[in-house]
Amino acid sequence: MVKEAKDYVKVPAPALKKIAAELLEEYNVPPSHAHIVSDVLVTADLRGVESHGIGRLFPYYISRLQQGYMNPQSSPHITRNFGATFNMDGENGLGHVACHAAMRKCIDLAREFGIGLGGIKNSNHFGIAGYYSMMALQEGMIGICISNSQPLALPTFSKKRLLGTNPFSIAVPAGKAQPFVLDMATSVVPIGKIEVSRRKGIKVPPEWGADSRGRATSDPAQIFEGGGLFPLGGPEETAGYKGYGLSAAIDILSGVLTGSSFLAGVLNARVSPEPCGVGHFVAALQVEAFMDMSEFKERMNQFIEELKTAPLADGCDKIYIAGEKEFSQWEQNMKDGVPVHRKVWEELTALCSKHNIKLPEPCTDQP
Repeated sequence: MVKEAKDYVKVPAPALKKIAAELLEEYNVPPSHAHIVSDVLVTADLRGVESHGIGRLFPYYISRLQQGYMNPQSSPHITRNFGATFNMDGENGLGHVACHAAMRKCIDLAREFGIGLGGIKNSNHFGIAGYYSMMALQEGMIGICISNSQPLALPTFSKKRLLGTNPFSIAVPAGKAQPFVLDMATSVVPIGKIEVSRRKGIKVPPEWGADSRGRATSDPAQIFEGGGLFPLGGPEETAGYKGYGLSAAIDILSGVLTGSSFLAGVLNARVSPEPCGVGHFVAALQVEAFMDMSEFKERMNQFIEELKTAPLADGCDKIYIAGEKEFSQWEQNMKDGVPVHRKVWEELTALCSKHNIKLPEPCTDQP
């Protein structure tokens, strides 16, 4: 999706994190928790994942805090512990806080056992899954993160939303190359992309979703209001049943196994006054439980090199590795500023004005 420069305001990443954290603190979120949430949101924007960035600060988080629907001062705690595994209660708090705590616990367990596995119940939306899988990279580990979400996707042959976009992420350290970081929805696209398209008033590919009768549509409003997303692969004709199965498997691990809500039981963060009941599942693997890190990095170098030097298809000039484009986008946005859609900027401006928080100055080279 092409971004028109005139539609965006570029803001320095540190300044954007600062106001996001300050706004959350206005709603009784402890500073340490506010820092985690703001870091997750701005990281998404830095990596070019606008659908999960600062644009969600108000509609997904502050609005629920404002109305008392979410616990601002949650203290996620372990309810079950067995060897290298545990289950955690997120206390209906910010999902970022619960998943961050769970991945830290997984990393500690992986140091001791070679692997750490954790489930989280009674949580909320947590931003991008890749943030948590990448936490393991800093420790030289492989990180995995999955989550269920409110029903937005249609099971193959159904016109009823039952599955979430149910993201899957895995982050793997490498040697010379950037780490391998896969972060994807198990629907064709996340609902955030439909939301961005609706905001901009542009059509989407008909393979992305269906209307209320289960028919493919290019109108993002029909997908968003009454329709639903197709699972990864699209409709049945293009093997969407594979994405359907993968999404269901993620819901089993993050919803059924953790004791959290699943399928239609996961509630809509935008409208439900009740706890949303989102569940997550995270893991960290200690590479050196399998082989020396130097050997692993060399093998990853060979793996990535073989992929990137494969013969190119006609009309193509480069083969990418999962996460490569996002790392490049990160570097560019750190240098030039984070692009914030003008409608989101107006929302942030109003919030900052309400709470007497100084709005950061945009970068000087604005269109």
